[in-house]
Amino acid sequence: QVQLVESGGGLVQAGDSLRLSCAASGRTFSSYAMGWFRQAPGKEREFVAAITRNGGATYYADSAKGRFTISRDNAKNTLYLQMNSLKPEDTAVYYCGRRALYGGSYYRDVEYAYWGQGTQVTVSS
Repeated sequence: QVQLVESGGGLVQAGDSLRLSCAASGRTFSSYAMGWFRQAPGKEREFVAAITRNGGATYYADSAKGRFTISRDNAKNTLYLQMNSLKPEDTAVYYCGRRALYGGSYYRDVEYAYWGQGTQVTVSS
C-alpha cells in the first residue's frame, strides 16, 4: 500500500515562502519519479514540477520556473517543493504524486498512479 502525505501548506502573504513536504511510505520511493500538481477552486488540476528518480533532472511549469524548486531525499522517502515569491494566483490545493514506473509525460496527471490527500496553500495579496 502506497501512502503519500503532504504537509507544509498554510496561509501566507504575497512574497512569502513555503516549503511543502510529501512523505512516502514503503521501500521503493527511490524507484519512482515524483511530481507536484495543484488545483485551484473551479479549475482543473495542473502540473507544477516533477523530478526523476535520482533527482538528476527536474521539470517545471512556466508559472513555477525561477520561483519553485522541487527536490527529494531518497534516504528519508520525502519529496519537497520550496516555493518562493508566492503570488495570490498560487493559491490552490497542492498534491504530490508518484509517477507510474513506465509512465509517459511528466506533465500529465494521468501518468501518476498514486496521490496524496493534498495540502492547502493560500496566498493573500
